[in-house]
Amino acid sequence: MLERLASPLRRMVTGRRVAAAAGVVAAIVAGAAFAGPHRVIAGNSPNDFATGFGGAATRQKVAVAEVGLTAATQDDWIQLFNGRDLTGWTPKITGYDLGDNFGNTFRVEDGLLKVAYDQYEEFDGRFGHLFYDQSFSHYVLRIEYRFVGEQAPGGPGWAIRNSGVMIHGEPAEAMSKDQDFPVSIEVQFLGGSGEGERTTANLCTPGTNVVMHGELVTRHCTNSSSRTYHGEEWVTVETEVRGGELIRHLIDGQVVLEYEQPQLDDREQHSRQLAVRQGGLILTEGTISLQSESHPIEFRRVELRRLNGGARGPGDF
Repeated sequence: MLERLASPLRRMVTGRRVAAAAGVVAAIVAGAAFAGPHRVIAGNSPNDFATGFGGAATRQKVAVAEVGLTAATQDDWIQLFNGRDLTGWTPKITGYDLGDNFGNTFRVEDGLLKVAYDQYEEFDGRFGHLFYDQSFSHYVLRIEYRFVGEQAPGGPGWAIRNSGVMIHGEPAEAMSKDQDFPVSIEVQFLGGSGEGERTTANLCTPGTNVVMHGELVTRHCTNSSSRTYHGEEWVTVETEVRGGELIRHLIDGQVVLEYEQPQLDDREQHSRQLAVRQGGLILTEGTISLQSESHPIEFRRVELRRLNGGARGPGDF
């Protein structure tokens, strides 16, 4: 039923939304202030439809808004990871209750947030996510990460030097005990094998879809245009998130992937349940979580700068 409603509603709102966006851009240019980028099935690697719009008008509005982004100071950044402990973060590992940090998977050592498996005999499908305790809508998320060491025994082949950050995610409390991945938009981190190409800051969509070039994209993963990062090199990825409008992945200040209208996938039962709960398919906000997919990874910076949105507590999703 949701899918049948989607097409006529999208056609109905497109003209109004593009016109409204054009008006906003005109106001900004005139001097007005503008406040301000897996499927859920085990073992596999809605706000109102009218809130989602894209195309040139959205990109133009965002481009104008970015005039003020470059002037941001370090004081504008919120340190989600404090460099000392996991305050503000809660783990959810497949097969375990929320808050059970099996094997001390997520830990802080030497000022780094580490995902480690030295207390695992076998990985055994224990995918994990470390959830931040607030939800966000409009923001830039900056993460510095590197892959280290060897994959945990029993980890799937596709998960070698593979991790990521989930944005616009469902609340951790909404996940079932045995659910592998939260319904979310994944900014996928991949490391090179020492030869060949393997991009990072890719897109994967557990229980979700996005729009690219005006078309609904239902494939699971989409590669970015980044270069390959081999070895244990630190990589900085920024994700610019504009609610339910536009998301961009950036490396070294360059956009390597962008898409619009992040939304729940109504082909999947759990996503349909979430759509009913929030009143539509379009995702305009959600949780942030760091992944544990069997290969050790370290984070030395996880920080966020709000744009024209705010944060809400986990119970307000």
